[in-house]
Amino acid sequence: MSTDPVGRFLAALGPEQREAVGAKPRQEQERLAAAWERELEADDELDTLDELSPAAAEAEAARRVLDRGLD
Repeated sequence: MSTDPVGRFLAALGPEQREAVGAKPRQEQERLAAAWERELEADDELDTLDELSPAAAEAEAARRVLDRGLD
């Protein structure tokens, strides 16, 4: 698995979201990836989901970041 936060964030997105975020400038991608990492660290519900399915937790955190209008 990639240790690059942007690469991990992009991998957690669906294909359409990945394409849209991938078209953004690198600085914006890094900002979104940082918000995604904060979401993963801060939300206890995601901790529980992460134990069951790490990929599902990452996808849910990515969805939340984009839903908040950070895209």
